[in-house]
Amino acid sequence: MNRDTDGRPFSSQPFGGASLEVLRAEAREELDTVVHERLLGGEDPWQFMEELPTVDELVVYLLRAEAIEANGGQRASGAREYRVLRQIALQHPDLTKTVWRMLGEHGWQPERAQNH
Repeated sequence: MNRDTDGRPFSSQPFGGASLEVLRAEAREELDTVVHERLLGGEDPWQFMEELPTVDELVVYLLRAEAIEANGGQRASGAREYRVLRQIALQHPDLTKTVWRMLGEHGWQPERAQNH
């Protein structure tokens, strides 16, 4: 059995079990639905498009949500968030740049960095 950086077991199967292409297609469909609904609601796309996540960001958020659900729905500390997102990047290398950008934006850090 594989283990994360804390020695906790994790599956060698990527989160969700779906390929990155499938995850991206699902995220794109979800974003298209959000845009469509907001347009139907009369919102100006120039006002809301910048606040929507990218397809890859949405994929990372969805994978993160699955990891939280697998952990009994318990939200994690910043250090645990760091480990979860790092694992996502390891399992989906094409998401690495997105994961690292999100780590920086949200301030999630490994535990040793938080203690210094």
